[in-house]
Amino acid sequence: MKKLNTLFFTVLACMSLQAQQKFNLLIGTYTNTCQSNGIYVYEFDADSGSFKEKNSSENVISPSYLSVSADNKFIYAVNENGTKSAVSAFGYNSKSGKLNFLNTNESLGADPCHIINDDKNVIVANYSGGSIAVFKKKANGSITTVQQLIQHEGKGPNAARQEKAHVHMVLFTPDKKFVLVNDLGEDKIFIYKYNPNSKNEILTLKESVQVKSGSGPRHLTFSKDGKYVYLIQELDATLTTFAYDKSGSLKEISEISLLPEGFKGATSSAAIKISPDGNFLYASDRGDVNMISVFKIGKAGSLEKVEQVSTLGKGPRDFAIDPTGNFLVVGHQYTNDVVIFKRDKTTGKLTNTGKKIELCSPVGLLFTKI
Repeated sequence: MKKLNTLFFTVLACMSLQAQQKFNLLIGTYTNTCQSNGIYVYEFDADSGSFKEKNSSENVISPSYLSVSADNKFIYAVNENGTKSAVSAFGYNSKSGKLNFLNTNESLGADPCHIINDDKNVIVANYSGGSIAVFKKKANGSITTVQQLIQHEGKGPNAARQEKAHVHMVLFTPDKKFVLVNDLGEDKIFIYKYNPNSKNEILTLKESVQVKSGSGPRHLTFSKDGKYVYLIQELDATLTTFAYDKSGSLKEISEISLLPEGFKGATSSAAIKISPDGNFLYASDRGDVNMISVFKIGKAGSLEKVEQVSTLGKGPRDFAIDPTGNFLVVGHQYTNDVVIFKRDKTTGKLTNTGKKIELCSPVGLLFTKI
């Protein structure tokens, strides 16, 4: 009997491990350039890198970036559509992959390009509008109309890209006491105190940090220990490291270029992510570069370049690392595919698996639990 019990629990443990190796990969797309339903849900096997489509939304306009609720029951999406842009809420059945449309409301700013949520609020960066929009959550997961709209004013030296404020990302600090906001147009990171229970003053400005003129701050991420912030700058392809303290202050430590030595073509840096174990940083660049740079994270937040690899497509606007750290998947906006790379957890290096998802204009990639 003891042997049978041991065998039974071993089988259960194996089944549980196998279940943990499967996740949903959600992909937000642009719907105005080719045929797309909007949001696609794939089952992704983090052992093999294989995938299968489970479901998709219906008639959703350009849900480019997505955010999942902490309880895995709701998905929030921006609808990037010029002056008619909006934000939508969906019920999410992770087992079937079905997305149940709940409601949508105007973003009150053109071209929202990033979105976050917690149990109280949904916060959105309006790129062309140069503003931050905050929505309250209702009990059923749907969203209110905008409860707070913060308009940025200013510009930078790049007349073509920095003619006005362009809010590009919103991100909670690890302790959720602040929200960091990148403004590409003003070359600034804004630090807002987060007041989740307030009715219409959810974000109050603490301070802003000026970065290099003309650099165009796009996305940032925290180190695993929360002590460092890494910022990717779209216009000059640089990566800046800041020390972060819990009072909500940033202090610049260093800056490096993401460009290969001697490179002269067009650049457009995009996404920045850290591996689940916190040991490696990855950053993508578009334009004529179309590659991912891999860095080893050392003591005091230092970065050591490991390699630069082609993403094997054009326009690597976003990428995601599965929760096990086994694979990195890159969405190419212009070659209409998601390329799957194997990650070496020891070295951080990437190897092409030969697998890819053919999909219209993928923009935002997000792994969730099943």
